Amino acid sequence: MNTILVTGVAGFIASSVASILFNQGYLVIGIDNLNDYYDRSLKLHRLSILQENPAFTFYRLDIENYDALELVFKLHKITAVVNLAARAGVRYSIKNPFVYFSTNSMGTLNLLYLCQVYSVGKFLLASTSSLYAGHELPFQESLPVNQPVSPYAASKKAAEAIAYSYHHLYGIDVTVLRYFTVYGPAGRPDMSIFLFIHRLMNSAPLTVFGDGTQSRDFTYIDDIARGTVMALSLKGYEVVNLGGNHQVHLHEVIQLLEEYTGKKAEITFREFHKADLKETHADISKAAHLMDWHPETGIEEGLKRTVHWFKTNWSWVKNIKM
Repeated sequence: MNTILVTGVAGFIASSVASILFNQGYLVIGIDNLNDYYDRSLKLHRLSILQENPAFTFYRLDIENYDALELVFKLHKITAVVNLAARAGVRYSIKNPFVYFSTNSMGTLNLLYLCQVYSVGKFLLASTSSLYAGHELPFQESLPVNQPVSPYAASKKAAEAIAYSYHHLYGIDVTVLRYFTVYGPAGRPDMSIFLFIHRLMNSAPLTVFGDGTQSRDFTYIDDIARGTVMALSLKGYEVVNLGGNHQVHLHEVIQLLEEYTGKKAEITFREFHKADLKETHADISKAAHLMDWHPETGIEEGLKRTVHWFKTNWSWVKNIKM
């Protein structure tokens, strides 16, 4: 059986990717440092589900720790690395840029170096639509992304560059996936949809940066996880967008959430942050061509499923620190 190393495995996307890998017969080695960037109860919830599967082995460690990482490579015959460990969040990266580069850039270098040393032939890197700032829609992978507008985006661009160099030098097959605003059950509490539902169900006011007309190419977690696993089959060096292929304005999301939660939103508007993008929209023609990947869950159904998860788990989710 092939063994896949999944980093950041207690995270939102990585835990869903690991579940699909189990279903396809892979052994999964998961690593995560379980940091407190957001409430650890969510990470422990996701991790507890994965640990029910006998095909899963977990190590609590940081991808910045080269020596600890190397022990994992020595203990297991790893055939592919899915690097989903990252410091995320545009605004927090402005406050603490150093940790973003140490994790997103140096951590990626540690993994690539070990792939070269231990003859791991496939490396998949999670990247971001934030790199497309300043370009016209829809965002195509061929666009130059040389002017990142946040330390977060810059650290991801550095990781992409490092990954390309290891493909060029050592022939490692590298796929870079640029994700577009991922949401869904057990998501990240620093993302707008999780935050809005949590506050609505607590009858608390919402904060919107801007006037609510900004739009995102929201992408449901199941589509992202499925596309990530499909990308393991790609050869060479490829950069591929994974997005919902449909722009939705933030005020439309709030209206749908009001309907599905049965709560009326009280909204406080604040100044739009200059490190954020006004709108995103993925050109996903490359994903369709290379992998026959298409998003299957629209925003209405995705939000319904997410609100249902909140209601089902509200006994403990209500206490999550935001």
